[in-house]
Amino acid sequence: MADFRAITRQGLWENNPALVQILGMCPLLAVTTTVVNGIGLGVATLVTLVLSNATVSLIRDWLRPEIRIPVFVMVIAAIVTAIELAMNAYIHDLYLALGIFIPLIVTNCAIIARAEAFASKSPLLPAIVDGFMMGLGFTLVLVALGSMRELLGQGTLMADAHIMFGEAARAWKVTVLDDYRGFLLAILPPGAFIGLGVMIAFKNLIDARGAKAARQIPEPIVTGTEAGSRA
Repeated sequence: MADFRAITRQGLWENNPALVQILGMCPLLAVTTTVVNGIGLGVATLVTLVLSNATVSLIRDWLRPEIRIPVFVMVIAAIVTAIELAMNAYIHDLYLALGIFIPLIVTNCAIIARAEAFASKSPLLPAIVDGFMMGLGFTLVLVALGSMRELLGQGTLMADAHIMFGEAARAWKVTVLDDYRGFLLAILPPGAFIGLGVMIAFKNLIDARGAKAARQIPEPIVTGTEAGSRA
Protein backbone atom coordinates (compact mmCIF):
# COMPACT_ATOMS: atom_id res chain seq x y z
CA MET A 1 0.00 0.00 0.00
CA ALA A 2 1.38 3.39 -0.99
CA ASP A 3 2.42 5.81 1.76
CA PHE A 4 0.83 9.01 0.49
CA ARG A 5 2.20 11.06 3.40
CA ALA A 6 5.72 10.04 2.48
CA ILE A 7 5.06 10.86 -1.19
CA THR A 8 3.80 14.29 -0.15
CA ARG A 9 6.83 14.98 2.05
CA GLN A 10 9.17 13.88 -0.72
CA GLY A 11 7.60 16.15 -3.32
CA LEU A 12 7.11 19.25 -1.22
CA TRP A 13 10.22 19.18 0.94
CA GLU A 14 12.56 16.23 1.36
CA ASN A 15 13.16 15.58 -2.36
CA ASN A 16 11.89 18.83 -3.87
CA PRO A 17 12.87 18.91 -7.57
CA ALA A 18 14.26 22.47 -7.40
CA LEU A 19 15.73 22.70 -3.89
CA VAL A 20 17.10 19.16 -3.45
CA GLN A 21 17.35 17.45 -6.83
CA ILE A 22 18.40 20.75 -8.48
CA LEU A 23 16.51 19.87 -11.66
CA GLY A 24 14.73 22.14 -14.13
CA MET A 25 17.08 25.02 -13.44
CA CYS A 26 16.87 26.61 -16.89
CA PRO A 27 13.16 27.56 -16.74
CA LEU A 28 13.32 28.08 -12.99
CA LEU A 29 15.96 30.78 -13.29
CA ALA A 30 14.78 32.27 -16.57
CA VAL A 31 11.06 32.91 -16.10
CA THR A 32 10.78 33.79 -12.41
CA THR A 33 11.03 37.55 -12.90
CA THR A 34 7.39 37.83 -11.76
CA VAL A 35 4.94 35.83 -9.68
CA VAL A 36 2.58 35.29 -12.63
CA ASN A 37 5.32 33.84 -14.83
CA GLY A 38 6.23 31.44 -12.02
CA ILE A 39 2.61 30.35 -11.58
CA GLY A 40 2.12 29.87 -15.32
CA LEU A 41 5.19 27.71 -15.89
CA GLY A 42 4.70 25.91 -12.58
CA VAL A 43 1.13 24.88 -13.42
CA ALA A 44 2.17 23.75 -16.90
CA THR A 45 4.94 21.62 -15.38
CA LEU A 46 2.59 20.23 -12.73
CA VAL A 47 0.01 19.17 -15.32
CA THR A 48 2.76 17.58 -17.40
CA LEU A 49 4.05 15.62 -14.41
CA VAL A 50 0.60 14.36 -13.45
CA LEU A 51 -0.38 13.30 -16.98
CA SER A 52 3.00 11.77 -17.85
CA ASN A 53 3.18 9.82 -14.59
CA ALA A 54 -0.36 8.56 -15.10
CA THR A 55 0.31 7.50 -18.69
CA VAL A 56 3.60 5.78 -17.86
CA SER A 57 1.98 3.92 -14.96
CA LEU A 58 -0.81 2.67 -17.22
CA ILE A 59 1.50 1.37 -19.95
CA ARG A 60 4.39 0.18 -17.79
CA ASP A 61 3.54 -3.53 -18.10
CA TRP A 62 3.64 -3.37 -21.92
CA LEU A 63 7.00 -1.62 -22.27
CA ARG A 64 10.16 -3.51 -23.02
CA PRO A 65 13.12 -2.23 -20.96
CA GLU A 66 15.22 -1.25 -23.99
CA ILE A 67 12.59 1.16 -25.37
CA ARG A 68 11.13 2.61 -22.19
CA ILE A 69 13.13 5.89 -22.20
CA PRO A 70 12.24 6.80 -25.83
CA VAL A 71 8.60 6.00 -25.08
CA PHE A 72 8.69 8.19 -21.96
CA VAL A 73 10.10 11.08 -23.99
CA MET A 74 7.42 10.67 -26.67
CA VAL A 75 4.68 10.64 -24.04
CA ILE A 76 6.04 13.77 -22.36
CA ALA A 77 6.50 15.55 -25.70
CA ALA A 78 2.91 14.79 -26.73
CA ILE A 79 1.56 16.12 -23.42
CA VAL A 80 3.68 19.28 -23.55
CA THR A 81 2.60 19.93 -27.14
CA ALA A 82 -1.05 19.71 -26.10
CA ILE A 83 -0.44 22.08 -23.17
CA GLU A 84 1.44 24.51 -25.40
CA LEU A 85 -1.40 24.59 -27.95
CA ALA A 86 -3.97 25.10 -25.17
CA MET A 87 -1.99 27.99 -23.69
CA ASN A 88 -1.59 29.55 -27.13
CA ALA A 89 -5.34 29.36 -27.64
CA TYR A 90 -6.68 30.41 -24.24
CA ILE A 91 -3.96 32.45 -22.47
CA HIS A 92 -2.01 33.78 -25.43
CA ASP A 93 -0.34 36.66 -23.59
CA LEU A 94 1.12 34.32 -20.99
CA TYR A 95 2.13 31.97 -23.79
CA LEU A 96 4.11 34.83 -25.36
CA ALA A 97 5.63 35.82 -22.01
CA LEU A 98 6.92 32.30 -21.30
CA GLY A 99 8.05 31.78 -24.88
CA ILE A 100 10.48 28.96 -25.58
CA PHE A 101 10.33 27.71 -21.99
CA ILE A 102 6.96 26.03 -22.53
CA PRO A 103 8.24 23.50 -25.12
CA LEU A 104 11.44 23.16 -23.07
CA ILE A 105 9.35 21.45 -20.39
CA VAL A 106 9.99 18.32 -22.47
CA THR A 107 13.67 18.50 -21.49
CA ASN A 108 12.98 19.04 -17.78
CA CYS A 109 14.91 16.24 -16.12
CA ALA A 110 12.50 16.17 -13.17
CA ILE A 111 9.71 14.85 -15.42
CA ILE A 112 11.65 12.03 -17.06
CA ALA A 113 13.20 11.20 -13.68
CA ARG A 114 9.79 10.71 -12.04
CA ALA A 115 8.59 8.62 -14.97
CA GLU A 116 11.61 6.35 -14.70
CA ALA A 117 12.12 6.25 -10.92
CA PHE A 118 8.52 6.14 -9.71
CA ALA A 119 5.70 5.97 -12.28
CA SER A 120 7.17 3.03 -14.20
CA LYS A 121 7.22 1.00 -10.97
CA SER A 122 3.99 2.14 -9.32
CA PRO A 123 0.20 1.75 -9.71
CA LEU A 124 -1.87 4.58 -11.15
CA LEU A 125 -2.99 6.45 -8.01
CA PRO A 126 0.43 6.67 -6.31
CA ALA A 127 1.95 7.74 -9.64
CA ILE A 128 -0.61 10.54 -9.98
CA VAL A 129 -0.04 11.71 -6.40
CA ASP A 130 3.72 11.64 -6.89
CA GLY A 131 3.45 13.71 -10.07
CA PHE A 132 1.13 16.21 -8.39
CA MET A 133 3.31 16.65 -5.31
CA MET A 134 6.55 16.91 -7.27
CA GLY A 135 4.88 19.44 -9.57
CA LEU A 136 3.44 21.37 -6.63
CA GLY A 137 6.84 21.49 -4.93
CA PHE A 138 8.43 22.80 -8.11
CA THR A 139 5.61 25.35 -8.56
CA LEU A 140 5.95 26.64 -5.01
CA VAL A 141 9.66 27.28 -5.55
CA LEU A 142 8.89 29.09 -8.83
CA VAL A 143 6.29 31.28 -7.11
CA ALA A 144 8.51 32.00 -4.09
CA LEU A 145 11.48 32.93 -6.27
CA GLY A 146 9.26 34.99 -8.58
CA SER A 147 7.80 36.83 -5.59
CA MET A 148 11.24 37.61 -4.23
CA ARG A 149 12.57 38.87 -7.55
CA GLU A 150 9.46 40.88 -8.47
CA LEU A 151 9.32 42.53 -5.06
CA LEU A 152 13.00 43.47 -5.05
CA GLY A 153 13.13 44.33 -8.75
CA GLN A 154 9.87 46.26 -9.16
CA GLY A 155 8.38 46.74 -5.70
CA THR A 156 5.17 44.92 -6.73
CA LEU A 157 3.47 41.53 -6.48
CA MET A 158 1.12 39.89 -9.00
CA ALA A 159 1.87 42.43 -11.72
CA ASP A 160 0.28 41.49 -15.07
CA ALA A 161 -1.96 38.90 -13.41
CA HIS A 162 -4.52 39.57 -16.14
CA ILE A 163 -2.43 37.76 -18.75
CA MET A 164 -3.20 34.50 -16.96
CA PHE A 165 -6.40 35.09 -15.01
CA GLY A 166 -8.29 37.53 -17.25
CA GLU A 167 -9.10 41.22 -17.16
CA ALA A 168 -10.69 41.01 -13.71
CA ALA A 169 -7.25 40.17 -12.30
CA ARG A 170 -5.80 43.60 -13.14
CA ALA A 171 -6.91 44.68 -9.67
CA TRP A 172 -4.81 41.92 -8.08
CA LYS A 173 -1.61 43.89 -8.52
CA VAL A 174 -0.16 44.91 -5.16
CA THR A 175 2.26 47.84 -5.01
CA VAL A 176 4.36 47.13 -1.94
CA LEU A 177 6.88 49.94 -2.39
CA ASP A 178 5.63 53.26 -3.77
CA ASP A 179 7.97 55.37 -5.91
CA TYR A 180 10.41 52.48 -5.99
CA ARG A 181 13.07 52.77 -8.65
CA GLY A 182 13.79 49.05 -8.65
CA PHE A 183 16.78 46.86 -7.94
CA LEU A 184 17.97 45.77 -11.37
CA LEU A 185 20.11 42.87 -10.15
CA ALA A 186 17.03 41.08 -8.81
CA ILE A 187 15.44 40.69 -12.26
CA LEU A 188 18.68 39.81 -14.05
CA PRO A 189 20.07 36.25 -14.20
CA PRO A 190 22.51 36.79 -11.27
CA GLY A 191 19.53 37.73 -9.11
CA ALA A 192 17.91 34.38 -9.91
CA PHE A 193 21.02 32.47 -8.86
CA ILE A 194 21.37 34.48 -5.65
CA GLY A 195 17.69 34.11 -4.78
CA LEU A 196 17.70 30.35 -5.37
CA GLY A 197 20.90 30.03 -3.33
CA VAL A 198 19.25 31.85 -0.42
CA MET A 199 16.23 29.53 -0.61
CA ILE A 200 18.39 26.39 -0.66
CA ALA A 201 20.46 27.69 2.26
CA PHE A 202 17.28 28.45 4.23
CA LYS A 203 15.94 24.93 3.61
CA ASN A 204 19.25 23.36 4.64
CA LEU A 205 19.25 25.46 7.82
CA ILE A 206 15.74 24.26 8.72
CA ASP A 207 16.74 20.64 8.03
CA ALA A 208 19.90 20.97 10.13
CA ARG A 209 17.99 22.44 13.06
CA GLY A 210 15.36 19.73 12.81
CA ALA A 211 18.00 17.01 12.80
CA LYS A 212 19.76 18.61 15.78
CA ALA A 213 16.52 18.82 17.73
CA ALA A 214 15.76 15.18 16.95
CA ARG A 215 19.18 14.11 18.29
CA GLN A 216 18.62 16.02 21.53
CA ILE A 217 15.34 14.25 22.38
CA PRO A 218 16.24 11.84 25.23
CA GLU A 219 15.34 8.22 24.80
CA PRO A 220 12.84 6.87 27.32
CA ILE A 221 14.38 5.14 30.34
CA VAL A 222 13.26 1.56 30.68
CA THR A 223 13.17 0.30 34.28
CA GLY A 224 13.90 -3.26 35.26
CA THR A 225 10.24 -3.94 35.96
CA GLU A 226 9.17 -2.62 32.53
CA ALA A 227 11.90 -4.60 30.83
CA GLY A 228 10.81 -7.75 32.63
CA SER A 229 7.16 -7.23 31.75
CA ARG A 230 8.04 -6.67 28.08
CA ALA A 231 10.10 -9.86 28.09
